[in-house]
Amino acid sequence: MEIRKLLFVTKFEELGFDALQSLLTLRNAHLEHVVFMNVIERDEVAMQRGLGYKRSEAVRLRERANIRFIDWAEDLFEQGMEVGVYIVVGNLIPQVIIAAEKEDADLIVIGCRDQSKLEMFYSGSDITELLKRSERPVLVYKPMARSGIVLEKPFEKPLLAVDGSPASLRAVQYIEKLKNVVNEVHLLYVASPKELKGTSNLNIQQLRKEKRKELEKVSEGLEDKGIRTRSHVYIGDTVEEIERAARECQSTIIVMGSSGRASWIERWIGSTPRTIAERSPFPTLIIPYQGD
Repeated sequence: MEIRKLLFVTKFEELGFDALQSLLTLRNAHLEHVVFMNVIERDEVAMQRGLGYKRSEAVRLRERANIRFIDWAEDLFEQGMEVGVYIVVGNLIPQVIIAAEKEDADLIVIGCRDQSKLEMFYSGSDITELLKRSERPVLVYKPMARSGIVLEKPFEKPLLAVDGSPASLRAVQYIEKLKNVVNEVHLLYVASPKELKGTSNLNIQQLRKEKRKELEKVSEGLEDKGIRTRSHVYIGDTVEEIERAARECQSTIIVMGSSGRASWIERWIGSTPRTIAERSPFPTLIIPYQGD
């Protein structure tokens, strides 16, 4: 579960070299190889021309990407990193999956591009499709809030959502491997109002006490690895409370496990990890769990 090779997928506009530089803190967690990837989609070529797909336009876009990657690679070479490059024409997510498998990437990093509500209604977002199909961890990297500022150390203060499921415990194991780049982990359990046995303050405090005790077990394991932790229990809508906790804890990234199960209903209502990855202004790291 070490991060030795990173697949950095970019369209340049939403994810640039400053974001990549901030991820180089992962060198303290064994990162040694970065693979750049740019997928030239056919509708992107047509949009550039205002016409149909033209091979000559695809060649131009490929050369533009190649020039950018050469410049980036020179910087990484100077830092002793290994570099690879994929510039391909095709559909974004299938090409990313193919490259990740071929390169045996430990982490996929991708930006979150804007899509219209109509596009998402009929086909779903790129992020949703990637999280459904990928068996590898995915970091959906976004500039913080509206400032467009990229964090210098995105893994410094993660908010780790834990619910006791095998998927969330797999995320805990993943964070353990990042102990050399993590400063402090905020553990969060979001309780549903349905879990309350009553609406009195006593019932709320009892639930909070029970869940804090469960979080303490997770906390002890991380503390044993040398990772400082703080535990929190919130009550309410899961997505809203995770967002609230990330703001209040001044987190640098949200980390969640995902079962990877893709049912038809999730296309319409979404899973919590996918919703957070698509909508949150925070970088979001999703750790898939396929079952043992």
